[in-house]
Amino acid sequence: MTTHLALLRGINVSGHNMMKMEALKTMLENIGFQNVRTYLQSGNVFIDSDEESASKVGFMIKQEIFKVFGHEVPTIVITKEDLELCFKNSPFLKEKEIDTKKLYVAFVSVALKSENINDLKISQFKPDEASIDGNRVFIKYAVGAGKTRFDQKYIEKKLNVTATIRNWNTVTNLLNMFNE
Repeated sequence: MTTHLALLRGINVSGHNMMKMEALKTMLENIGFQNVRTYLQSGNVFIDSDEESASKVGFMIKQEIFKVFGHEVPTIVITKEDLELCFKNSPFLKEKEIDTKKLYVAFVSVALKSENINDLKISQFKPDEASIDGNRVFIKYAVGAGKTRFDQKYIEKKLNVTATIRNWNTVTNLLNMFNE
């Protein structure tokens, strides 16, 4: 049995793609996932499955959400190791007196190469900063996520990937839940 973390993008945001977490949990249990638990109302779902492939699990979840709720919801499935690598590899955590409220992680659908950072043209968003590590884009916003154009839509367009962004507090809490 493998524990997966499904990151659903764009649910329960500004009245769009509304889903009650209890209904989502029931739906996932009905298609065979076990030990389903959610964090917040924004699409962070832990599941246990005999299926080891994260991409297959993500596809199953996305298809079932569309079938049951009628919403097209991009889904990225990650592992505990993905979250642990956030703490190990984030270049911004190494900075003295870092304000973690300005740190975010964009989880993307494919592994990126470090040279993909050039595709993001991050210099046009200064003083915001970004760094690529596998299927993660580490982001440090100068002011805040709500006041920049360097967002999930921009990352998806420039890198031709599916992406979903979580703030550092959420990343920390998700890893803690994995460890429980």
